[in-house]
Amino acid sequence: MAQRPSGPPLGLRLAKTAKAVSQAFDDALADAGGSRPSWLVLMALKSAPLANQRELAEAVGIRGATLTQHLNTLESHGLVTRRRDPANRRVHLVELTDAGDAAFHRMREAAVAFDRRLRDGLDTDDTARLEHLLETLRRNVSDRPPGDSAG
Repeated sequence: MAQRPSGPPLGLRLAKTAKAVSQAFDDALADAGGSRPSWLVLMALKSAPLANQRELAEAVGIRGATLTQHLNTLESHGLVTRRRDPANRRVHLVELTDAGDAAFHRMREAAVAFDRRLRDGLDTDDTARLEHLLETLRRNVSDRPPGDSAG
């Protein structure tokens, strides 16, 4: 017999927590002069300093058209440059500017400070257990075919 849940469904509680954490992280990045999309793009460019837009979209996990909008904003703020690849004029290469590198470092400091804030009150064992539980929840909803309740 299935155990009766105490309180609201776990999924709703997790979604509410995820929303609060996500909003707080967005606020921390905004305080550093950035946004989550800009952080993801700048972080990807730090890993691959000269990337084409297709590679960048794949690394960030967004579609090309969405990336183009973000790059337009980043370029208008002087954080990235785009130029055609001399070997293939249909491909645009994206590169960080010095201002983009400085913005990356500001946002990285904000992200690290946010992570410290998020981990406040958790010891190493708590963090390891939380990571395990989050991975279990992810697997529970991704690996099983619909309707399969086998454990």
